[in-house]
This record gives sequence, structure tokens and C-alpha cells, in this order.
Amino acid sequence: MADKPIRADKATAVAELTDSFRNAGAAVLTEYRGLTVSQLTQLRRSLGKETTYTVAKNTLAKRAAADAGISGLDELFTGPTALTFVSGDVVEAAKGLRDFAKANPKLVIKGGVFEGKAISAAEVTKLAELESREVLLAKLAGAMKGNLSKAAALFQAPLSKAARAAAALADKKREQEGVEAA
Repeated sequence: MADKPIRADKATAVAELTDSFRNAGAAVLTEYRGLTVSQLTQLRRSLGKETTYTVAKNTLAKRAAADAGISGLDELFTGPTALTFVSGDVVEAAKGLRDFAKANPKLVIKGGVFEGKAISAAEVTKLAELESREVLLAKLAGAMKGNLSKAAALFQAPLSKAARAAAALADKKREQEGVEAA
């Protein structure tokens, strides 16, 4: 298939799709059969600015994926296929697709590509179940702050022990001087 010549307009479409595959952090393939234009417009808006939802011919999309060095997607290019290219937060885009598919069962998630490797529809769903990047970063910061507080207390402990020992020695010395004076 890759050695067959293609027309100039199709070559341009393949080049654009290839660039999208290469530049996106992830791509999700969906079947949109039965959705109206207004529903697809609503889906595009819900995915945000960093995500594009593109309807493409299967033969051109297969060729673009192959040109981008992605394998394992050929069996997913059946029926009407739309490609979701994610440049931003992959988890948020996966959540958007999952939520839209719950509200509109005609949208079927077929699978996709994450970090250059083909993933199944179940793996896309697992991505959607992850917490957002901001939440994970906040949890990491909280864990690091807790560990830093523990470390500060640990480093401060010998100093406070030494101060208490010095105070105890001073008290003991005063007691002994008081006993000798009496």
C-alpha cells in the first residue's frame, strides 16, 4: 500500500495527518456513525483548543500512521473513522471522549496511540480514569512537603536534644552547688 502512487491532493492530506500523528502526544480513533453535525461540533468544543477532532478516509489515515512510524492500528481503520489528536493533557481529552460517549452511545472509542504505541479502547478508558495532571502534581507537592517537614524535624532533633542535655547538666550543677552550700 505504501508504494502505490497517490494524487497530489491526497498526498497533502496524508502529509497533514502524518504531521498530526508526529506532533500529538496521543491520538484516539473513534467511530462516529449516527452522530449529527451539531453533536460532532459539541464534541469538538468539549475537547478544548489543544485537541483536534478530524474525520479522515481510512486509507489516507493508515498511510499517514505508517509514515509517522506507528503500527498496530490497521485493524481499527474500519467503518467511519475520526481521529482525535491531543497536543495538551491526554487524560483530559480521554475524559472528554469518555463522557461524550456515555451521553451519546453512538460515539465508539476504537483505540489509539499514546507515546508512539498503539493502545486499545480499554486502555483509553483507563487513561480517562486517571486524575488530572494538576491533581497529580498537587498530590506530589503535598507528599514532598510532608517529607521535607519530616526531614527538617529530623535535622533539628539533635540540636534540641543537645540543648535539653545542656539544660539538664546546668540544673544538676546548680543542685550540686546548692547541696554543697547547705
